[in-house]
Amino acid sequence: MTMDINAAGAVYREAVRASVKRHWGLYMLEAVVLIAAGLAAIVFPMFSSAMFVILLGWLLILSGVAQAFGLVGTRGTPGIWLQAVSVVLAIWVGVLLLRHVGEGMLVISLLLIVFFMMEGVSKIVFALTIRPLPNWGWVLVSGVIGVGLSIMLWSSMPVTAVWLIGLLLGINLITVGASLGHMAWALRKAEV
Repeated sequence: MTMDINAAGAVYREAVRASVKRHWGLYMLEAVVLIAAGLAAIVFPMFSSAMFVILLGWLLILSGVAQAFGLVGTRGTPGIWLQAVSVVLAIWVGVLLLRHVGEGMLVISLLLIVFFMMEGVSKIVFALTIRPLPNWGWVLVSGVIGVGLSIMLWSSMPVTAVWLIGLLLGINLITVGASLGHMAWALRKAEV
């Protein structure tokens, strides 16, 4: 039996709707926990930034070890040395993040600042490209905010490194929790 993408999407949406309706209380609990974790990350940005860097360090180390085990079974494969370099880099960067958490926060913050700048500039260019279309101004405003945010964060470095990751992590957790809670609340009595 074949199914087109629209039919598959409809089946998936109905399955999600039924699951959320049936277990809306658990989804609300998850939403509350995510929002609370987000608020904690914002209230304690230094701690949450450091914990993020430590978690990332361990994930890189575990990823490198898992890749190393995979390499054992692929001995003699052409280009295996590239995978070996990837293993060494993952473990090395993970160890560096664990040994130098402060510097890790600084590097990740710099990467975020560069990302905001690049995203902002690309949105400005995109907005000017689509200028005759309706609502192009919102894309332009979004780009200007991204560029402005990156300039503001850069101007306050290295202090920014201490709180930026925790703040962004907190905002993300709150928005994910709020959207999940809103969906669960809306679907709890919806017709399926």
